[in-house]
Amino acid sequence: MSEARVTRHGLEGERPGRDALFGNGLDGHAGSTAAGRRRGGERRMVPQAEFSSYYGRPVLKIPAWEAKDIAGYLFFGGLAGAGSTLAAAAQFTGHPATARAMKLSSLGAISLSTVALVHDLGRPERFLNMLRVAKPTSPMSVGSWILAGYGPAAGLAAAGAVTGLLPRVGTAATLAAGAIGPTVAAYTGVLLGNTAVPAWHEGHRELPYLFVASAATAAAGMALLAGPRTENRPARRLAALATGAELIALRSLVTSAGIAGETYQQGRPGRLLTTAKRLALLGTAGATLFAGRNRPAAALSGAALLAASAATRFAVFHAGLASARDPKYTVLPQRLRLRAKAENGRSNE
Repeated sequence: MSEARVTRHGLEGERPGRDALFGNGLDGHAGSTAAGRRRGGERRMVPQAEFSSYYGRPVLKIPAWEAKDIAGYLFFGGLAGAGSTLAAAAQFTGHPATARAMKLSSLGAISLSTVALVHDLGRPERFLNMLRVAKPTSPMSVGSWILAGYGPAAGLAAAGAVTGLLPRVGTAATLAAGAIGPTVAAYTGVLLGNTAVPAWHEGHRELPYLFVASAATAAAGMALLAGPRTENRPARRLAALATGAELIALRSLVTSAGIAGETYQQGRPGRLLTTAKRLALLGTAGATLFAGRNRPAAALSGAALLAASAATRFAVFHAGLASARDPKYTVLPQRLRLRAKAENGRSNE
């Protein structure tokens, strides 16, 4: 049996036994401490191993999603859901033109969102296959049923607004779409957070709030762009509230994601989020100061808010892909959790 020896390159000739370290140096400090206690106080005098993945390849399988499909699906779905809620509020507060515009835009947005999703799936029947079962523990299954219920309600609400026929049916559909709207805006955040992609998983609690706030920003922008100037006061107020909520949720997401939060601040995601923040603040300032008096200013402010919301969704999408490509965003959080667990165990002894 060969004997381990210490060289300047570390231990050589060592054979793993009962006290072998766990994994590729996942928690060398905790492991050597535990091993030292079993050996009567002896501790290894070598530094913790540096992590490297197998041939430098990603630990996770990178999602094979097209940005224009999935990020577009996220954006248009959020716009549709929040738009229907705003349409219901506008109808019952005496803003009929805004309500009509938001019903039509929500129907168009959910149609584009569904087309993007089906295009990514490859075949339409794959979406229908999701409706074969209802699984409450699966965000994908729940989301499929939410879309299945929301789509017809949004369609009936828009049809009633255009034709004026069956007003009671149109009103009921408006209420139904408005009630389901927030879940349409939020469930995609739950869906992303339920994956193993580090930038999404580590911020799974914040993503739904960010998506709802971003959807509200987009809905306010659409109301300013498509609605009449005389009815845009609620949209202007919503723009200010939604922008503030979105910035707070985004900051919370980056903080909660830990080391994976770096992916939201650098490269393409960082540039997109910087653009989104500037557009949101510019759109909100325009809506607050000028949109109430000037129709072109209202349209420009609305377009800026819509672009800001879209940039946020694309930034979140690309940050997830970036975190999946780099192994450290998968392994380092696991190391930290193992170390915290080991330290907690020692403190309870």
